[in-house]
Amino acid sequence: MVAATVGLPLTVTPAEARLSITLGSPVIEPMPFALPSFADEGGAGGLAADIASVITSDLQGTGMFERIPESAYIQRLPSFDAAVSYPDWQAINAQALITGAVQAGGGQVAVKFCLHDVFANGTMGECMQFAGDQASWRRVAHKVADAVYSRITGESGYFDSRVVFVAESGPKNQRQKRLAVMDYDGANVSYLTDSSSIVLAPRFSPTGDRILFTSYSTGFPQIYLMDVASLKIRGLGETPGTMTFAPRFSPDGSRVVFSLERGGNSDIYVLDIGSGNLTQLTDAPSIETAPSFSPDGSQIVFESDRSGGQQLYVMSASGGEPRRISGGAGRYGTPVWSPRGDYIAFTKQNQGRFHIGVMLSDGTEEKLLTSSYLDEGPTWAPNGRVIMFTRQPPGEGNPELWTVDTTGRVLRPVKNGTASSDPAWSPLLP
Repeated sequence: MVAATVGLPLTVTPAEARLSITLGSPVIEPMPFALPSFADEGGAGGLAADIASVITSDLQGTGMFERIPESAYIQRLPSFDAAVSYPDWQAINAQALITGAVQAGGGQVAVKFCLHDVFANGTMGECMQFAGDQASWRRVAHKVADAVYSRITGESGYFDSRVVFVAESGPKNQRQKRLAVMDYDGANVSYLTDSSSIVLAPRFSPTGDRILFTSYSTGFPQIYLMDVASLKIRGLGETPGTMTFAPRFSPDGSRVVFSLERGGNSDIYVLDIGSGNLTQLTDAPSIETAPSFSPDGSQIVFESDRSGGQQLYVMSASGGEPRRISGGAGRYGTPVWSPRGDYIAFTKQNQGRFHIGVMLSDGTEEKLLTSSYLDEGPTWAPNGRVIMFTRQPPGEGNPELWTVDTTGRVLRPVKNGTASSDPAWSPLLP
């Protein structure tokens, strides 16, 4: 558990609101920031350096921040309460300064910090404190990074979040797959299922307490619902003689949209989780799959070959005639609506290459962010600024998880120590 205490009784000088980064710009010069070693206010030991390291990794991983090496620092702050000499930080061109302290004991850890606008000679907002179980120190660090990111960009962060994915092992012709979950940066991997049956396409609920997924435990694909706390699993939408797959939650978490195959034909259905009522949304002699709700719940995007090739369509959440939104060369699939509501991310295959791309919800302004032997299955960060996906190298290489921002500038692997596919991002943790 992590708790936050805002507005510590510290004497601070508020800075003018001048320090900022505009997200979405095609070119952003990384903001130089200084982060001196956090003070040890009792029992912290090496934890202070570990927390500072995670904060640094979070911020630098966005491509928008660059930490100035400590060897360049002129002022040495002996304690958290020491007065900041802003000219010393201006001299090394630090635009932002993060000062902090760590206290640990009794199984608990507390981190307090201030964000300073160096050239405005004061702090940005109030200083804050986050506290929690000592085992959750990485979450505390992520929360600090989220607060810094939010104050400078004006938007919510995404560091204190988790990702559910499919962990793979064994040779390619006999893959074992099980559900796993990790921190957004690949740390703290834990397993949710065993490898007794193939699992695919896990998806977090809007509140992060449930996971939808597809399993072959019966020999045919069927969708299941898992409670994250208890790991209890139950089947959903089980209809004799059918296969169900590619599920996603509605924005309020009360319904599930998915594909149901009957007699060789796949259509889109919606299931009310509480009542069990099942509603068919499409009825065409084509393959309709990979549905995803818009954030306001009014529309659904999905992939279909009704026009002869794999393309993207949008329809009302209650069904009706869909409209095609993809129009470029190649095949489009696995669409997912951004939590911001602006973009739809997708997988595109064209001329022997796979791409992760985005387009506006009307299909305009298509932009390809990646290109490789096989990139697929995008999932959005909670703030709608970063996409995680699966990258499969050619040959015998294992699938990996990668991230790319919506400008396409910042492309990074997610190092989690295992072959991985099918990621799905959680909301920010409470």
